[in-house]
Amino acid sequence: MRPIRFSPWLLSTFLIAGAAQADEVQVAVAANFTAPIQAIAADFEKDTGHKLVAAYGATGQFYTQIKNGAPFEVFLAADDTTPAKLENEGDTVKGSRFTYAIGTLALWSAKDGYVDDQGQVLKNNGFQHLSIANPKAAPYGLAATQVLEKLGLAAQVKGKIVEGQNITQAYQFVSTGNAELGFVALSQVYKDGKPTGGSAWIVPAELHDPIKQDAVILGKGRDNPAAKALMDYLKGPKAAAIIQAYGYQR
Repeated sequence: MRPIRFSPWLLSTFLIAGAAQADEVQVAVAANFTAPIQAIAADFEKDTGHKLVAAYGATGQFYTQIKNGAPFEVFLAADDTTPAKLENEGDTVKGSRFTYAIGTLALWSAKDGYVDDQGQVLKNNGFQHLSIANPKAAPYGLAATQVLEKLGLAAQVKGKIVEGQNITQAYQFVSTGNAELGFVALSQVYKDGKPTGGSAWIVPAELHDPIKQDAVILGKGRDNPAAKALMDYLKGPKAAAIIQAYGYQR
């Protein structure tokens, strides 16, 4: 049998394709972290050569997808309980989980001056619709319901709540005018220490459980060097500066 010979060009193409595959990491990203991870991804690729491919959605929905075999290699959740649950169920690389950000909840309106800096607009109850993310799937939605309970307003506003599947949709309901105001992630309406538009009340942290957001390498990312590189990068100073610029704590 004659030996199979590859041309140098074809062989180099195979090598490049293999390297590109190894240097790409599939990441499930909580919707609230969309803007920060997009900024981080650009620096990550420039500094390491690895490429981050992100999908955005609600943490609870990602849990279901991961359990059903979705090809994600890293999970950036909007809470700490879901990654811990996956860890306990044997779906992660042990020792890889850490808190990459602590989120802040905001009550926001696209209208300037509509939301006061004490959140009194909620108690005044002059609005028709209040947007929140689905509290069963999105930790920011759960935090919103905790705020309403703490303020004694849950029953009063129950008929006015519109639910988004995730925090992005909750934000969109407000930004398009379908709801006068809504609970969103501060990162969606804040950058570099100032609001990006509209009016907002930054909800005091004591009104809801801490929104600790954990990252973890999933089983499918165990042998991908880009997954480990991303986790290291998220712990570094460049990523920290971006995360804090969007109103998160570390």
